[in-house]
Amino acid sequence: MEDWRPVERAQGYLPIADHGLVGDGRTSALIGRDGAVSFLCVPRFDSAPLFASLLDHRRGGTLLLAPARLRASRQRYLPDTAVLVTEMRGPEGTVELTDAFLLDPEARLEDDARAGRGELLRRVRVTQGVAELRCHLRPGPGHDVEAGGDGWVLRGPDRVPTARLRASRPLPGPSGTLVLEAGDELVVSLTWDRARPAADLLPARAREHLEATARVWRRWASHVVADVPHPGLVRRSAITLKLLDHVENGAIIAAPTSSLPEYLHGSRNWDYRYAWIRDTAYAVFALRRIGLPMEAKGFLNWALTAAERDTRPLVLYDVDGLPPPDEVEDPYLEGYRGSAPVRWGNAAARQVQHDVYGELLDCAFQWAAIGGRLDPARWEHLALLAERARTAWSRPDQGIWEVRTQGRPFTYSAAMCQVALDRAARLARRLDLPGDIEGWRRDARDLARRVLEQAWDDGAGALTEHLGGGGLDASLLALPLRRVVPADHPRMAATARAVADTLGAGGGLLYRYLPRVSPDGVDEPEGAFLLCSFWLADNLVGQGRVDEAAELFERLCSYASPLGLLPEQIDPSDGSFLGNFPQAISHVGLMSTAVVLARALRGVRPELATHAWFRG
Repeated sequence: MEDWRPVERAQGYLPIADHGLVGDGRTSALIGRDGAVSFLCVPRFDSAPLFASLLDHRRGGTLLLAPARLRASRQRYLPDTAVLVTEMRGPEGTVELTDAFLLDPEARLEDDARAGRGELLRRVRVTQGVAELRCHLRPGPGHDVEAGGDGWVLRGPDRVPTARLRASRPLPGPSGTLVLEAGDELVVSLTWDRARPAADLLPARAREHLEATARVWRRWASHVVADVPHPGLVRRSAITLKLLDHVENGAIIAAPTSSLPEYLHGSRNWDYRYAWIRDTAYAVFALRRIGLPMEAKGFLNWALTAAERDTRPLVLYDVDGLPPPDEVEDPYLEGYRGSAPVRWGNAAARQVQHDVYGELLDCAFQWAAIGGRLDPARWEHLALLAERARTAWSRPDQGIWEVRTQGRPFTYSAAMCQVALDRAARLARRLDLPGDIEGWRRDARDLARRVLEQAWDDGAGALTEHLGGGGLDASLLALPLRRVVPADHPRMAATARAVADTLGAGGGLLYRYLPRVSPDGVDEPEGAFLLCSFWLADNLVGQGRVDEAAELFERLCSYASPLGLLPEQIDPSDGSFLGNFPQAISHVGLMSTAVVLARALRGVRPELATHAWFRG
């Protein structure tokens, strides 16, 4: 458990890292070390926010339970669960706050779409002394709160009830204080699914509900492999990914938040409450290898089904597999620490990104590897994508970093077109499917050669961001992972060295690219992109530099929050978190590298299989 720390804010905001995530596979909540529900959308991930004090501490809305004059706190998860415990000290006493989205006691998280009950249960227990407990309910813009029945009703703009709040003791209005003594308990329930019965709020029953939910999580987490470096962090990453997994169809959203800045007071504030096709293949690799084949299969099926709905697949979809809403800027919320704009929706869905062809064919390749069927209609669609990849690689697009300026022929996009052709040929040959097998194989070999030749810059001594030369780009570290170029190929190894030397931010962190030559036309700094450092570790393993990879992995794990959560980006100057949080692809990077390292350590240095990592 982390040590007690003062509750410190900057411009009225807790650090991003000072939050835990709870959820039920339909939506989730961020809960701060100050006892506040700081971000919650209901009834699902991409709904309008009910509470968003993380994006505006005055007007965003919150549900707070904490000692008045809070002095220090700490957070932990019950082991191998998504049940969060926040301990808080006031001037005269200490309280323990337990938060969880309740689950059906008989649910199996790997395949039960009705596991969640649409209910956040908050249990406060005074563990020492006397606590003047502050209770504060304030929904965000467009919502009202009014007395109703045995609690409070929150209504949206259309006056339809959005949620209902009940408590085991009478509350002093939407905002007020209660004096509780050692041993006293308060149970608060927030519900939004009116089709499900709400929990019994008697303290003893509330404890049973929480214990049952913890058992469901532990039963699921027991399937996660333990013979990897930092197994505790790997399990926490798996649980975090499961919290972002839409239980009804297997979609995994990129993050549960919107508009947390990639740099304070910069303009890169995006809505990540959607599922990216690009993330699927990476996530599935990790999920399959840490013991979660059902989640891998669900995400693959979601991605392939979503892409089939469009003649030209989108880059990202909402959890239903439909285009996300148009991107808009919020006129009311000031943004985290004043970092506007706050955006809802994501315009990148309409961009041209040629890597999507390779992402989908790679998904299909993994789908077939786990026994998934490629019926004639699905294969016809996939073969068409392979045909498009034959020419798309040479045309400009917006690339993996989703630039909002004029496109260019990005090397990563061309490489993923090579993946599309290679996987199409392999699928057709192995499954005896119709198609231009020899032509696809020939074009895949030719495109791999073109990438090595046309993206190479003699001056930089590296492959560069786009064909014909350009700046260094950490996305090229993914080429060996997708089997386009071997990690130990001289030009790939040189590229990895150049990226580490030039884009290195210290402490094992990497920038995606240098701000002064950023491909998106935004001349402003940003944080170091955590996923790229995991990719570098994978490259080091592929080059046989296993000890260096292990050392880098150790440093990267040290950046996790006390709860084991990872952001999208990290500010190298102070280690603070940037970008939407927690970030699925960062946790995927940690899991994937743990698997790669575990295999390498056993194959190259078998004695390291007994390293302390494997026991932690």
